Amino acid sequence: MPVFLDLTHTSHTRACTGIQRVTRSLHTALGAASFPVTHDPYLRAWRPLEPWEQANLTATEATEKRGATWPFAARVRGHTRRLLGRAPETTWPSLPAPSDAPAGIIVPEVFSAKTAAAFPALFATTAGPRVAVFHDAIALKYPELTPTKTVARFPSYLRELLAFDGIAAVSEDSRDSLRDYWRWLGLTDTPPVEAIPLGLDLPSRPTIPPSTLNAEPPTLLSVGSLEGRKNHVALLDACEQLWSHGTRFTLHLIGLAHPETGRDALARVRALQAAGRPLRYDGPATDAALSAAYAGCTFTVYPSLIEGFGLPVIESLAHGKPCICSSRGALGESTRGGGCYALDRVDASALAAAIFHLLTAPGELPRLSAAARARTFRSWADYASALTTWMNRLPLRR
Repeated sequence: MPVFLDLTHTSHTRACTGIQRVTRSLHTALGAASFPVTHDPYLRAWRPLEPWEQANLTATEATEKRGATWPFAARVRGHTRRLLGRAPETTWPSLPAPSDAPAGIIVPEVFSAKTAAAFPALFATTAGPRVAVFHDAIALKYPELTPTKTVARFPSYLRELLAFDGIAAVSEDSRDSLRDYWRWLGLTDTPPVEAIPLGLDLPSRPTIPPSTLNAEPPTLLSVGSLEGRKNHVALLDACEQLWSHGTRFTLHLIGLAHPETGRDALARVRALQAAGRPLRYDGPATDAALSAAYAGCTFTVYPSLIEGFGLPVIESLAHGKPCICSSRGALGESTRGGGCYALDRVDASALAAAIFHLLTAPGELPRLSAAARARTFRSWADYASALTTWMNRLPLRR
């Protein structure tokens, strides 16, 4: 039996942030085992996806717009359908009757207050388990590096998760953060929280040609949205320290710049480029461009202070490329199998020392590359299977 898959935000944007990547990948992996739905604010009801929304899930072009977009025609259709009331199903597709409804609900996104208010109507359509994917508690731990609207919304979001039968955290660190918060609130009747690590799009078995590891000058790749907690300013300062002392390498950045918390990093990028430093910033990239960037780099640097999971770390390792990253929290979980140069702190001096070490220490890059290639990683199909298997064992709480 399929499950309802809530795609309310991702079906209305072509942005590819971490959560959008998780959501799209889960949708693809589930395939016919899911029944994608969205809450239509103009219809004021849940419904199946329309073709234009389905197209947003499979779009390959990169975009710099994060927010949800509803074309004028879609808004008119929603208003019209609501005003006309019930219409023939051939004209207005709707959710199946409860007797035919999918056997459960998965919510992989961080949902809005409006979506949360609409969940009771969706929950009423199925007797199966209700599961939400929990990504991170960064808004609690680093509010100064998080968009203000997210910080204000987050406590309510964490309470709304109590309505689910189970929470699938993307890492042990995220699991523990949610449990600790609920415990701090004094709550005892809470849903089970299970750590189910994410999958990734597995590349073909990586082979590392000598020309890549010994490229002249080497290319350092950093993948991730330019935003406060990703710590790009420290990375850029580290690179400037090395460039000013004559160390030769190119820094390649890929990621969407956040309009609020990414301004400082973006300004620093522009300043270094204006000064003639070997710095390439591509903004958001397609999956094909991202794979090519991993294949062409010498190693990667992921300077983030905190993550719920940190897909770019395991993506780098899956491509056989070592990664410099934090040893703490969820990122530390990704370093356990080898292939990473893990740091206790990720300030500019520590990052500069790590980069210099990998660029100059004979044998270090081949050793880390071999460790990365020796690792095995979970695919998105593996993740979908683990999630639904756990979901189907959950007792219903209502």
